[in-house]
Amino acid sequence: MIELIKVIILGIVQGITEWLPISSSGHLILLEEFIKLDVSKEFWDMFMVVIQLASILAVVILFWKKIWPFKNEAQEKNLMARYIQTDKMILWLKIAVSCLPTIIIALPFNDVIEEKFNNYIVVACMLILYGILFIVIENYNKRRRPKVTSLDTIPWQIAIGIGVFQVLSVIPGTSRSGATILGGILLGLSRTIAAEYTFFLAIPVMFGASLLKIIKFGFDFSSHELMVLVVGMGTSFIVSVLAIRFLMSYIKKHDFKVFGWYRIVLGILVLGYFLITS
Repeated sequence: MIELIKVIILGIVQGITEWLPISSSGHLILLEEFIKLDVSKEFWDMFMVVIQLASILAVVILFWKKIWPFKNEAQEKNLMARYIQTDKMILWLKIAVSCLPTIIIALPFNDVIEEKFNNYIVVACMLILYGILFIVIENYNKRRRPKVTSLDTIPWQIAIGIGVFQVLSVIPGTSRSGATILGGILLGLSRTIAAEYTFFLAIPVMFGASLLKIIKFGFDFSSHELMVLVVGMGTSFIVSVLAIRFLMSYIKKHDFKVFGWYRIVLGILVLGYFLITS
């Protein structure tokens, strides 16, 4: 029963922090210091990534009409136009372009990064650094009007630029959503479009990362490991739906500075706690 409660807590934290720009992997690494699951290190490393699949499923369901590129009925004479929604297919091509920097630059060093940077000092420092950046960039952004206010009009060069910003998120504590939202805002996207594009960009990235982790771990789960995975993913999915709806409603009237202050406070508390207890 205690183990089940631990998994539910982890799922709740993952579901909230995956979409709010406060770093899901960073929170899970910190939470690991206080909540120890009765699993192997290999399973835990896989679990930390694969649990995010449930969060991705929440995006797919909530934004299905915006991302599904195929038509249900043939309505045009032109063969391609008959079955494909061109604007959505182009959006997916831009998302693919945004994935390239991570595949080329970050993926080859993934194991090294996990070994060297998955610790509370790095997480806390990144929480503070990007918290400061959120506040600075939002203050700077007050004097600017967004150039891009719809997904259809995102230029290819901005898609590549957001992909470069996503590379920064390989460092735990950075936040993938935080890095790409900040990048999108800096490059001229409105907050709403930056957030939506970030959600969609997560789909291929996290599906790919999860697939690699599962293949590396193997499919031979014990009953306990399967329970941990299913409960964690189920909790993460439900909470992700609520977190995404909250964020999209929140940013229509507010900026991201509150998340910046949260990151700074949490980072300082983490550093203080571990310095005192070490």
